[in-house]
Amino acid sequence: MKKIVFLIGVIASCWSCNSYLDVVPENDIETIETIFEKREQAEQWLKDCYYRLREPIASVIANPAYLGADEVVAGEHARRRAATGKTNWCGLFIGDGLQMVQDPYGNIWSDQTYYLGIRYCNIFLENIGHTYSMQESEKALWSAEIKALKAHFYFELFRRYGAIVLVPENIDVNVEISEMQQPRSPVDSCVNAIVRLLDEAMEVLPPMGQKEQIRWGYHSLESAATLKAYTLLYAASPLFNGNPAYTNFKNKNGELLFNPEYDKEKWRIAAEAAEEALEICLENGKEFVRGNTGATPLLATMKDIERSSLAQNWVNNEAIFMMRPQDPGNNGWPFWTLPYLKSTDPMYGSSAGCLSASLNMVEMYYTENGLPIDADNTWNYAYRYQMSREVNPKYRDVVALNTNVLGLHLRREPRFYAHVAADQCYFRLGTTVNHNMLVEAYQGARFGTQEEIINSNVPQNLSGYWIKKGLYSDVPLTNYYSSVTGREEPFVVFRLADLYLMIAEAWNEYLDAPDEEHVYQYIDAVRERAGIPDVVTAWTTYSNNPGKVTTQEGMREIIHREWDVEFAFEARRFWNLRRWLDAEEVLNADLLGWNILGSDADAFYNYYEGPVPVWTKRGFTAPRDYLFPIRSEEILISGCVQNPGW
Repeated sequence: MKKIVFLIGVIASCWSCNSYLDVVPENDIETIETIFEKREQAEQWLKDCYYRLREPIASVIANPAYLGADEVVAGEHARRRAATGKTNWCGLFIGDGLQMVQDPYGNIWSDQTYYLGIRYCNIFLENIGHTYSMQESEKALWSAEIKALKAHFYFELFRRYGAIVLVPENIDVNVEISEMQQPRSPVDSCVNAIVRLLDEAMEVLPPMGQKEQIRWGYHSLESAATLKAYTLLYAASPLFNGNPAYTNFKNKNGELLFNPEYDKEKWRIAAEAAEEALEICLENGKEFVRGNTGATPLLATMKDIERSSLAQNWVNNEAIFMMRPQDPGNNGWPFWTLPYLKSTDPMYGSSAGCLSASLNMVEMYYTENGLPIDADNTWNYAYRYQMSREVNPKYRDVVALNTNVLGLHLRREPRFYAHVAADQCYFRLGTTVNHNMLVEAYQGARFGTQEEIINSNVPQNLSGYWIKKGLYSDVPLTNYYSSVTGREEPFVVFRLADLYLMIAEAWNEYLDAPDEEHVYQYIDAVRERAGIPDVVTAWTTYSNNPGKVTTQEGMREIIHREWDVEFAFEARRFWNLRRWLDAEEVLNADLLGWNILGSDADAFYNYYEGPVPVWTKRGFTAPRDYLFPIRSEEILISGCVQNPGW
């Protein structure tokens, strides 16, 4: 009887999942045992488990990492469109410094979100062995997919909250409340639990290419190995490895939740796990996206860069883990980033175009020599906010030639032009000349605001920079969505570049100084596809600090920046700034851009005196904000200790 009572709670909490709940149970009673008697119902249970992972990851407005750092500028218009729940648009409010303990933004610590998903996983693992009409090999595969999923739930909780409550098996609902109130486990125990689940899953999981395509949205051998490497990378990072802010942080049983001693060996363990994952990926056909064609070599490189994070109909040899998106319409990246053009424009298409690239990210990208703009001695950093001209045909159809262009937009690396649409550069949407739209960002111009004030009632690009990453350059702006009808566009969670940068970072932290074998070759693999010189050549040939590339401290900065550039607008920087303990230095600064109400170049560019603040409601309190708060009501119910500062 207790299992029937418990199932009522499970069904009530899962009513929104399009699942087996439409089935009328025999004799009006459905139990876990009867659900798992049938293969199709067991499979639906597995689907529902994966469904619960999606929203906080595969949605631009529900994943806090997309909008919660300093990459994207959004104004009051976007915030006014926020749903009533604290999940949607949570990144914007977290970035504004409005996180709260009463009803936290981005809350996944509750019995209705990821902990419910973990409970579902446990039920599956306990009962799949009793399912009829299934081969044992299929049961083993599904169990491995669920173990990897459970590890993924743990990982997402771990990187938000640090020490979490581990649930190796479900607790009977009829036990005393005190038995349900489990303590938070130390961080090292959490990491070990995640790794153990993934190791068990990897013993059974086949590579992605050996699975049916309908199962590519579930974990495979490559993705489980990558998740393991990511977990160990986080465990080695300053947030979790000897962080003095958590020296006396204990659970209710008096156990230290964070080891106060820094352990250098964790970097070696992380590096070796990432190397193992990379070897698995390469052995099974994973490779960088390359070989796209273009009218010029630069345009071809830009197409490679563009396609590295896209997977039309699940096709992307670089993608390691993909998920079906959470509501690809209004939650999709293109809906919020496509330019908001006048309705009379021949390229007009429906969009909410109110997310723009911050000037901080614009300046983050390298020069054409693969160096920061203030480190390249061939690039005129002092005149970056002045007008200049491009005459080199290398930049045809990328930058307007022989006309005034802001110096900041000239002689930049291919990733800049592939990811960002700047004034007097080309948007490159559509395959014809007419569709290769020149960006004119001034007030009243084609891409500029049509308003004479900052108006929260209409979409506006507040910084003057459009985000091209996540868009197909062969699809016109007009009717963008109908043009991609028939495509299934999964969300790329992990890709090959993650592993290369993990290896470079972890070995650089472990070794006394970087070398070719452990560090340079891995960062260079990413830079080669990006169309820039290898890291040693760039720094020793073109930089004003040629020795930086030879030291651990110098390479740390270089690798961190490579993460920021390669994965710009892909929800990495939010987490990286936290695990590196750099967030407090970065996330309290105003977001900058240009005067979008300026109707000519002089006014738009603030008369060449430098950028202006375009969003000032920013806040990050250290050390409190490095970890998410657990909802105060949950603390009262569960008896768990709260994270420091909350």
